[in-house]
Amino acid sequence: MVNIDWPSEPGLSTEEQKREAIELLNMHQRLGMNAVILQVRPASDAFYLSELEPWSRYLTGIPGIAPDPYYDPLEFWIDECHKRGMELHAWLNPYRVAQNFEQPLAANHVAFQHPDWILKYGNRLYFDPGLPETREFVADVVKDIVARYDVDAIHFDDYFYPYPLENEFPDTLSFRLHNRGFFPENKADWRRENVDIIIKKLNETIKATKPWVKFGISPFGVWRNKADDPEGSDTRAGATNYDHLYANIIKWQEMGWIDYTLPQLYWHIGHPLVDFELLANWWKKHAYGRAMYIGHGVYKSNLASTVPEWRLPGELPRQVGVLRQIPEIGGSAFYSSKHFKRNLQGFQDSLVSRLYKNPAIVPPMSWIDSQPPQPVSEFKKRWWKGIKWETAEGQNEMDKPWRYVLYLNEQGTEFDALNPQFIFKIVPAGDDKFKFSRINRNKKKYEVRISVLDRLNNESKISDPVILKL
Repeated sequence: MVNIDWPSEPGLSTEEQKREAIELLNMHQRLGMNAVILQVRPASDAFYLSELEPWSRYLTGIPGIAPDPYYDPLEFWIDECHKRGMELHAWLNPYRVAQNFEQPLAANHVAFQHPDWILKYGNRLYFDPGLPETREFVADVVKDIVARYDVDAIHFDDYFYPYPLENEFPDTLSFRLHNRGFFPENKADWRRENVDIIIKKLNETIKATKPWVKFGISPFGVWRNKADDPEGSDTRAGATNYDHLYANIIKWQEMGWIDYTLPQLYWHIGHPLVDFELLANWWKKHAYGRAMYIGHGVYKSNLASTVPEWRLPGELPRQVGVLRQIPEIGGSAFYSSKHFKRNLQGFQDSLVSRLYKNPAIVPPMSWIDSQPPQPVSEFKKRWWKGIKWETAEGQNEMDKPWRYVLYLNEQGTEFDALNPQFIFKIVPAGDDKFKFSRINRNKKKYEVRISVLDRLNNESKISDPVILKL
């Protein structure tokens, strides 16, 4: 999984934006990524056609102006990801309105209709998280995306209440109007409950709209320090989710309000205050039967870094290796995409040749759906180096064939369905045939098997083999 920062600059033409997107997706497909996280709502704006919010300034350079020639970027990204067998997770910021309060907003921005919803904090504008109206509006935005677009997940990062500045966040009025019985000395608990309320509401909204769409959060890497809470990690972070962002992330995971947590462990192994390995082992204890992935700070890998560990070519591969020894952690995500276009000291080669050499199935989420799809039927050879098959249509959306997994092993070697080294390719549904390229100069015989994945990556029974000379 990889976080996509796109487009590279505002104001690119439609063709330039599409070309950048395709180049990025082709690169990440080659590197073995199976999902992308694309920011589609950076600051109460839209990378898609919306009746609720204006077109984003980060697309065209001007807020409220659609791409010209017109296209829908989110729809384009979804189509291109699904063609490549990748998931598309739509990344939204819930409360940010403007990165700079002096920047003009589009004339149709909701801030002009409801100025009482907006707070200025530092140099930025935010929706007030303490108002029921703003929570309802964010839920409407999410419902609109899920209803109209074929996204695989909705994704939030660490920005709920903003990181604290010297002055207090200016929510005195909303606390007075909507304190729900909290006393002033417990205002921090009130803020945490405000965020709890919207997380629970968003999960219910997503699942009521399309039950198969996942909901994930990528929090700051430290929930609480042990010095502040015996349940916290043995770290000394200057900011934490619970105390400074009012985000009680492990509660959401434990309550089943989210489907995955993806902590941002953007520190090196052995960091004296926030050690990557220590934190990975802390987070594994808080999966609570839901998915747990880990975010890597690839942007820090640099020969010019002042931190010696980030100048080492082995840091990122070591981090991936650490996670693979922790069964409770289901994979990695990388922040951010653009850094894979520069020298990462051989990390790209490590992914292609070793770490991500074989395709990987996105882990299923049995709490959403655990029913496997029907296996293929009539699986057989189709002329030279080809195969074909038939599949049964599912009774509902979650039962439909979504991807096919092709397994390959040399005839005479033992096939192991649990060993990912035998996965040859994962292809999107929509076709019922596949042709292999030449694999071996001596045209050895290979056993080919196939299985069906549904939308939640439940896997059908694997077929019996057919023999091809490849």
